[in-house]
Amino acid sequence: MDRLDALITDWLTLPDAAERLNVDASRVRRLIDEGQLVAVRRGDPVVRSIPAEFLADGEIIPHLAGTITVLRDGGFDDVELLEWLFTEDETLPGRPVDQLRQGQRGEVRRRAQALAL
Repeated sequence: MDRLDALITDWLTLPDAAERLNVDASRVRRLIDEGQLVAVRRGDPVVRSIPAEFLADGEIIPHLAGTITVLRDGGFDDVELLEWLFTEDETLPGRPVDQLRQGQRGEVRRRAQALAL
């Protein structure tokens, strides 16, 4: 988890995410269960948290759910998936999550699919 904390500095608890999305916490849990968001247990006390960068303007960033699906189908667990999304890639340029935040899914998905092979 230390590597994740080095890559992701801003986390939201489920109630905080619910507030930003203007939904209740049970809806956030369903979004996680449905693969729209990813949460990991972290902190002290340990609580489920999602990266704050998964949300923008009161919504989940574009193309996140499909990218989560591709990575999970490729055998990534949630920690590996988050590490990949938040690790700098000079050839993109930037991090895959940054590309998704800008609505750029094509190259991110191609790379995610290539990792799954």
